Amino acid sequence: MGAKNRTCKIIVMVVIFATMFAMFSFSYADGDDIVIPSVEINFGQDGENTATSIQILVLLTILTLAPSILIMMTSFTRFIIVFSFLRKAISLQSTPPNQVLIALALFMTFFVMTPVFSDVINNAYEPYVNQEISQEEALDEAAKPIKAFMLRQVRTQDLALFVDLSGDNAPESYEDIPITTVIPAFIISELKTGFEIGFLLFIPFIVIDMVVASTLMSLGMMMLPPVMISLPFKVLLFIMVDGWHLLVEQLLLTVK
Repeated sequence: MGAKNRTCKIIVMVVIFATMFAMFSFSYADGDDIVIPSVEINFGQDGENTATSIQILVLLTILTLAPSILIMMTSFTRFIIVFSFLRKAISLQSTPPNQVLIALALFMTFFVMTPVFSDVINNAYEPYVNQEISQEEALDEAAKPIKAFMLRQVRTQDLALFVDLSGDNAPESYEDIPITTVIPAFIISELKTGFEIGFLLFIPFIVIDMVVASTLMSLGMMMLPPVMISLPFKVLLFIMVDGWHLLVEQLLLTVK
């Protein structure tokens, strides 16, 4: 029950963020008169109003960067790159649609990141809401599980590259590496992993293309596009091996 409740909280938070972004998008796209919201800072004697206004500005900034944070600090990049390679390998231009691939990659990301999000909620969000820890401590506690997840996926040479380029002293342990150094190393590691998996996906479909092209050339049908003939065979091969089940299973297993 506890895991289900945490999962529900995560889904509710995502829905709230998506609804807020949609409301802002429609309000700016459909209206003729664009109304720019104003933020008024009232300097009180004790500074409480000023602090509250600044916190609101910081919160709005975080909400704006939420999609980038979700994409760049999770396995979403790996998943969507592999799905794009798969569609190119089968020679399907728009099937499945981009919305379907993005949704599948997004919910696979939620599935993988649920333990990390649960740690953030338990160790950072709930104590901060209950006023048990300060805002700075909550941010530090929230960054720890996300940083640990990225360190499990990042390659050593990519991490060493950004540590050397940062100009800082060599850290004694992985915990001493700042998260600003871990994030770019994690991104290029995910890009390389996605391209490696995509290359392996291309091999069986290229073999089918070569066989079909050679067969058509030997029959003298040089004017017939080989893609038109090879496409049904590639789709049939993908169906026979239960490709979606196998691909999703292997992708999830690559995330430690």
